[in-house]
Parts: sequence; C-alpha cells; structure tokens
Amino acid sequence: MTERQARLSNLNKAELERLRYAWTFWRRPNQTMPTGSWRNWLILAGRGFGKTRTGAETVREWVKKYRYVNLLGATADDARDIMIEGESGILAICPKDERPQYIKNAAKLAWPNGASSLIFTADAPERLRGKQHEKLWEDELAAWRYPEAHTQAMLGMRLGDNPQTVITTTPKPTKEIKELITDPATVVTRGSTYDNRANLAEAFFAEVIKRYEGTRLGRQELNAEILEDIEGALWTWKLIDQARIQKHDDLSRVVIAIDPAVSANPKSDETGIVGCGVDSNEQGYVLADASGIYSPLEWARKAIAHYETLKADAIIAEVNNGGDLVEANLKAAGFKGRVIKVNASRGKTTRAEPIAAFYEQSRIHHVGSFPDLESQMTTWSPMTDDSPDRVDALVWGMTALLLGAGVTEVVSDPFAGW
Repeated sequence: MTERQARLSNLNKAELERLRYAWTFWRRPNQTMPTGSWRNWLILAGRGFGKTRTGAETVREWVKKYRYVNLLGATADDARDIMIEGESGILAICPKDERPQYIKNAAKLAWPNGASSLIFTADAPERLRGKQHEKLWEDELAAWRYPEAHTQAMLGMRLGDNPQTVITTTPKPTKEIKELITDPATVVTRGSTYDNRANLAEAFFAEVIKRYEGTRLGRQELNAEILEDIEGALWTWKLIDQARIQKHDDLSRVVIAIDPAVSANPKSDETGIVGCGVDSNEQGYVLADASGIYSPLEWARKAIAHYETLKADAIIAEVNNGGDLVEANLKAAGFKGRVIKVNASRGKTTRAEPIAAFYEQSRIHHVGSFPDLESQMTTWSPMTDDSPDRVDALVWGMTALLLGAGVTEVVSDPFAGW
C-alpha cells in the first residue's frame, strides 16, 4: 500500500466527502490555473482530457472572490448539458454548500455567496453586446458557429481589478485560436486524451481511441495538435475564410443534401447532412451542417427538420448505398416534399473539383462557421481513400444548385419547371 493509499484509508466518511470535492487534490499539473499576469488561459486539449472539469473548477474558484463570473457556450444545449448539468459541469463538481441555483428562464446561475453567472451562447452573439464580465469561461471556441461571439465577449472584459477568461477547446486552426496563441496575454496549456486515461472508460478507448488513433484526425481530436492545410487538399482554411459571411441575401433555392451511411454503430461512417442555398446572382451558401452517426430513421428526421427550418425546396439524396430505400426512408419519416435522387457514377474528385473551383472564385460562402465540415474539407485529399461524408453532401448540394443539368446524374435537370 502506498503512502497516499494509506492516508486515504484512514479518512472518515465526512473527510472522504470533503476530499471528493477537493480539486487541489485531484487535478493534474496541466489542469492548474496559471500564476502571474495573464488575460486568457487557453486550454487546447484532446477529447476526454478533462477540459470541462477544469473550466468548471476555475469558475468555482473565481466566484469565491468575484461577483460576475459568466459562461459562454457553443449553443444553449451545450451550455446546459455540458457546462452546467454535465457529469463534469458546475452543478456536479460543487459541494452542496457551494452549489449555485440554476435559473433556466433567466439564463443564469445564482451562487450562495451572492455571486452571479450569466449564461451566453455563441449562436446568439448579439446578446453579448453591452454585457460586462469580471471573469468568463468560454467552452469549445473552435467549434462555434459564430466565432465573432468571442470578440463581443472580449469587449465586455472590463469589470473588476483583473478581467480574465479561461477557454477550453479541442483545437482547430481557426483565426480566433491562432490569434489567441500568439497573444502575449495568453497562457496556453496543451494536453492529450491520454493524460486522463485513468479516469476514462475502457469502452471509450476501445471504440473512440482505436477509431482515430494514428490518423490525421486523431492527431487533432486526441493529441490536440493544430493541423494546417495538407498538400493536395482541394480546400484550404484561407479559401473558406475569404468568402465567409454572417448574413445572406434572399435565396432563390435551398436544398438539404444527404450522403447516407449504411449502418449506425460507433464504427459507422457519418451520414452527411448539409443545407445549401443559392441566390439570384448564382452565389452559393452553406447554411447548415447536421451530419453525424444516425440510424436511418434518425437521419431522415434530422434532414426533414432542417428542410422545414431552412424552408428548403427539396432534399438531395445520394442513392448508391440505398437505392430507392433512401426516398422510402424519408417518406416513412413523414416527408412529403420533393426528393432528388443522385447517383455517384463519377469519382469523388471529379465531382468535387468544380465545387472547389467555385470556392476559389469566392462564389460559395459559409454563413458562419462549420468546424467539423471545414476540418473534413481541409484534410481530405483526392490522393487518399477516405470517404468524406460531409464533403460529399456539400458537393451534391452545390452541384445541384450551381451546375444543374448533366451533373445530378439521375435527373437531367433537378429544377426543371420550378
């Protein structure tokens, strides 16, 4: 028995309960708040590292001394399910006498000592205008749909004697992340999934780690490397960024494009679901990316939901993997709109190159940020054998909208007579 184990065995129930919430005992060195003068603590770490716990514990420590310690999550669901109510979120890591009241309808936490935490989301950056913070926790900045929410938040870092922000995120080579890394007021902490292996389920390693280990995506998601553009890729971050916008004009057509997977287990490919639009000037717009690992019913419902939200004109579906079952699956889920079936008789590169050319001409614009789609775009090379599901859906959607006849290969003109 080690000395540490011996000391633990001598603790009574009350002491063990206190120890359960003693972050200074459990944290690793790379989860320890930096000392000295800094404005931003940027934690770039892989999945499962303990980023959420570190952010939540930092907030818990700050509210002991400061009154306005606010939260900024990717979406309202993420703020609630991860930052506040998650297994490593604020409510779980605080002992009963420190635990705040979560006032959902006011989007705030009320702490027992009188401190307050307003809850903001990056998908509503306008709510940050005029708001002020003493301390702030931003979670998954690299995955925000509207990264300008970070800029809005920084304009409000003007209360108290030492405004500071802790930023917990899996890294991607976004403009905001790169600027933070080079900012002399930023302390950068890096960590990998493997740092926290002792606290992660073996099933996680069996299903997730083995899936990505040794791959380029694994270097990003597990080892927290910031990956730059690769040679031979059809898209670069610069190419996407140069035409990125936050709002678009009226659209003449909108479609939801689907690249369906054939199975729905943890090792399955994702089903690509991407919303695309075009205006009267033949400018294309990426409006949504709802891709993920879904059962057939789940992806059908997801596609239909976005069809309704975006007021789309049709659903574009690649039918190589399912034939008419794709359309049947959509109708079984209640879809009554138009389905345009396309067949991939040409190679991925042949289909993708014309769409990449439109990006080079700044004719396709991402409305906001779609980090997972953009990561796949910038890391897929025609020289690899990968099957880029999100990219496939994007290409099908933009092909139908911008190229029309002769390229959607089941119908000669997908919008004839509209």
